[in-house]
Amino acid sequence: MIDLKALERDFETISQRLRLKGVEEELLRKVKKLFEEKKEITTKIQNLQAKRNTLSKQIGVLIRESKKEEAEKIKNEVSNIKKELEELNKKLKSIEEKLNILALSIPNIPDSDVPVGKDENDNVEIKRVGEIPKFDFEVKSHDELGEKLNWLDFKRGVKLAKSRFVVMKNEAARIERALINFFLDHNKRYGFEEVWVPLMVNETTMTGTGQLPKFKEDLFKIEDEDLYLIPTAEVPLTNLFRDEIISDLTKPIKLTSYTPCFRKEAGSYGKDTKGIIRQHQFDKVELVAITRPEDSNKVFEEMVEVASKALEKLNLPYRQVMLCTGDLGFSAAKTIDLEVWIPSQNRYREISSISNTRDFQSRRAKIRFKDGKKNRLVHTLNGSSLAVGRTLVAIMENFQTKDGKVEIPEVLRKYML
Repeated sequence: MIDLKALERDFETISQRLRLKGVEEELLRKVKKLFEEKKEITTKIQNLQAKRNTLSKQIGVLIRESKKEEAEKIKNEVSNIKKELEELNKKLKSIEEKLNILALSIPNIPDSDVPVGKDENDNVEIKRVGEIPKFDFEVKSHDELGEKLNWLDFKRGVKLAKSRFVVMKNEAARIERALINFFLDHNKRYGFEEVWVPLMVNETTMTGTGQLPKFKEDLFKIEDEDLYLIPTAEVPLTNLFRDEIISDLTKPIKLTSYTPCFRKEAGSYGKDTKGIIRQHQFDKVELVAITRPEDSNKVFEEMVEVASKALEKLNLPYRQVMLCTGDLGFSAAKTIDLEVWIPSQNRYREISSISNTRDFQSRRAKIRFKDGKKNRLVHTLNGSSLAVGRTLVAIMENFQTKDGKVEIPEVLRKYML
């Protein structure tokens, strides 16, 4: 959640940064109006409290001077001030509650070094790694290869569920399993502790990382239960520390987890309808870090490296891209995407997003750490390492052969014995 005190203190500067992220003027006007009302009521409360204190002192003096009638008049005045203060404090509490509700819909403030832009076309490429493969035959898409090799069964996926579900068979299923194990082992070498988490979480947990209320339409909810299917392991991993004060954060807490993920993809109608690039259910290995504020930049760079090295071990060509303000996610202050080359589309596609959310999620989830005698908000970071299905797509397309087969990357072969 955005720091409301900071926003109130420097409204014009911060609201300008929020506009770059697409925050609507109407929302900002509502917040500004509530700040003004809050300030007006707070001033009234302070003035009345000062007046009450002055009058209360006069009562004691008048009683000592045996001026009981005058003392009684002032007592009545003090009593009326007390009633007025009670009403004003109720109004103040109501305004603060309204502000807190609105704050849940306000995204994180982009870092100052995030490039300004409207959408993905304004993202900034950082570097490219690996050579794009050249083929002396007509390249097939992964869905075409998958059906021909009897690896991907889209018809039965629809029969079992609906569109954007798939049944993986034979080598596709084995590669999917191999990738999961490879990613987890790879992440462990970088000091990320493996965790197994629930695939369903409650509303408070979803709110803690920013999925609710903003992205309610994109979530699968369990009927008649306070439970949602997770859209990413970031949600349960980060919320492990919700409402906690971490006693020792000398070293960052680094976690990794494999989970199936579930998304309605409500805002992606008509996009990637063929194949498995955009599914309602998909596998992902996630990285999450909980750090002291002064460590988060270093850990962010490390997480980008972890995900990048996994792609390099698979010999997949990719590029790193800094997201612009308009393409930045709701909770993110800064994001670097890794995009892998997809030959059939002749372009790079996102396979990982590594984000630093600063104290945005920790303020919502109340995750703090002991810093001497003070409790401070942690910084939280998250990233895919990697989206398993999209990695399978990249392997199938980049390593396809002229005779219609797919070569398995060497690093995965030991996982497929």
